Amino acid sequence: MIAKSKILISVFAALFLLLLGIQVYFMYKTYQVKERDIYRSVNDGLTNYTDDLEDIQEVKERNDDSLQEIIIQYHNKEISKKDFLRYFIENRKSARERLIHYIDSRYQKDGYEISARIRYLSIVHLPDSSKVITEPIVIFETKDKIKKPRIASIGSWETSSTKRNDSDKGHIEKKNTFLVKTQTDFEIRNIKSIVFKELTLLIICCIILLSGVLLLYIFTIRNLIQQQKQVEVLHSIVDNISHEFKTPIATLKIASKALKKEWNPDTLPLIDRQISRLESLMLQLHKDEIPDEMTAIQPEDWNFFIQDLSVTYPNCDFNLENTVSQKFPFDKNLMETVIKNLCENSVKYGASAITIHIRDNSQQLEIEVADNGQGMEAKELNSIFEKFYRIQNNNIHNSKGLGLGLYFVKKIITSYGGKTEVSSQLHTGSTFKISIPYEN
Repeated sequence: MIAKSKILISVFAALFLLLLGIQVYFMYKTYQVKERDIYRSVNDGLTNYTDDLEDIQEVKERNDDSLQEIIIQYHNKEISKKDFLRYFIENRKSARERLIHYIDSRYQKDGYEISARIRYLSIVHLPDSSKVITEPIVIFETKDKIKKPRIASIGSWETSSTKRNDSDKGHIEKKNTFLVKTQTDFEIRNIKSIVFKELTLLIICCIILLSGVLLLYIFTIRNLIQQQKQVEVLHSIVDNISHEFKTPIATLKIASKALKKEWNPDTLPLIDRQISRLESLMLQLHKDEIPDEMTAIQPEDWNFFIQDLSVTYPNCDFNLENTVSQKFPFDKNLMETVIKNLCENSVKYGASAITIHIRDNSQQLEIEVADNGQGMEAKELNSIFEKFYRIQNNNIHNSKGLGLGLYFVKKIITSYGGKTEVSSQLHTGSTFKISIPYEN
């Protein structure tokens, strides 16, 4: 299941990145289309207005020979370039003011920050095709300079001095004709913020969509993890119950054989205790059907635990030293599991004599189980309480277990806030010491 989850995570990550890439691509294309639309709108309006201004200026200059004279003078090198440019700037002053007013009134209300520029690209003397200017002349430019210009329009017009030919009535003769080419550039400085502002709703929808997909996936993964944990808990319960069933069943078998041979008044109480333990184990599988009650352990219960072990393992000498005289706020079934798992572990690993000490010391229940078994190497002591861990080399009885006994001991003691210590010498034996705090 873990492997499948990793595959699902990898597949989702790939699909999510693909979806994210598609969304980013379409957002980028939408941005470009929107940017072109805004520029086209501004371009159309600015081009129409500048064309109107040029038409007005052209009519004015056709009726006024001053422009013609200035160009002729500059062409004949009678005036300097500085005087030539100053004339154009002064001559275009009214048109420049009208253009600034148009930009301010037409686009500032929409939040556009526009930079514009009008240049004369060339002035050509048509009779001999000589160039009057060798580089563009800036006739108008807004205070904020253009950094990345967009061409709005390119136009041309002619200016010339004229006179009527009296010999040919109605004929107008043109002299010193000049062709002037103009270019209008503009730039929307805050184009990015404008486009993003207009695409805000679309961006929010995309983010919501991607977030929804991601959250749905996270929710699904969390559910899978929770289900996996539930499965692990179920497996743990099954392992626990199967392990706990072994001892009472084995004890009942021995008691049944003893009854078949001869009558013994101690056998019936033993059978009752094991049946009660089996019932307790069964109830753990159906906790929703009964109240969660705890049966406190009594002083005599410790003796019964050892008696049951003596019947189950008649070849092993169990020596109990019980000095407690009060009941403790610990569950009787859990304490039985602790004692029997420790003793059965000693028997499994070769012990023939086991000593159990039960005592009360400064509001702490102390349990000590010592055996004369095969013992353990020091490197094994940190691992014996792990789930499913088994020491194979010392399993002299070749007993097949699940490696759960000491794991449950550690788990129970830890749940009560207690401590578990172990010391061992190879071929000598092991000693387990448990201390559990309690309140009167």
